Amino acid sequence: MLSISPCPNDTFMFDAMLNGRIDTEGLVFDVSYRDIEELNRGVLSAQPDVSKISCAVLPAITQHYRLLSCGAALGRGNGPLLVRRRGESSPIRRIAVPGIYTTANALIERLFPEIAERVPMLFSQIAEAVERGEFDAGVLIHEGRFVYGRRNLELVADLGVEWEKQTSLPLPLGGIVMRRELPTELFDRVERVLRRSIEFAFANPMVSRDYVKQHAQELEDDVIDKHISLFVNDYSLNLGKEGVLAIEQLVGLSDV
Repeated sequence: MLSISPCPNDTFMFDAMLNGRIDTEGLVFDVSYRDIEELNRGVLSAQPDVSKISCAVLPAITQHYRLLSCGAALGRGNGPLLVRRRGESSPIRRIAVPGIYTTANALIERLFPEIAERVPMLFSQIAEAVERGEFDAGVLIHEGRFVYGRRNLELVADLGVEWEKQTSLPLPLGGIVMRRELPTELFDRVERVLRRSIEFAFANPMVSRDYVKQHAQELEDDVIDKHISLFVNDYSLNLGKEGVLAIEQLVGLSDV
């Protein structure tokens, strides 16, 4: 049995393989859904066999984990959003980020180096904390990027847009990794099964809806649909050369 730790936002891709909708080639999974920063910390201590990660954490875990060519959250127009309270004009000095090891935090460090104080907190609590005035601004990920307009918040910058201006590459947010010590045959099998699961999801988009809603922060169908269409795409099936190049550009590695 393989221990596997996806993010709750990965349910669309993982539903078919975890709920018996496809051939899993004999694989059995012990599943534990976790917040993205919990996942990053988990691989830093080499806990799960298979895990979702932020691409930014790759340099710290390459000794123990290999990146799968499928299952990535990578694309264009999908960036984390830097937001602040509507109408504020004072300098942004202290912001909330969804984890020190997240790609969102790495983008702030790269794109806004003048913002020195970055406080990690659970991604689903950031919008409310910024609205209360606890921070000058905050970085929203996942469903939060679609619903911040319902609050007294306004956009400062789309970090994906800024990344694309600098690099002309799609933004690599997250990927799926597997422990290096496991057999190559098993790695290949997991990759095949996950790709098959994603292909099933694309072909049968409504089959997983109940499962997705069990784990979603925002339950409205239109928000779920927007999230899936933005973060699950052709790169999720195969990173390809451009996807690999984007990750290498983000993390400063020559071979991911």
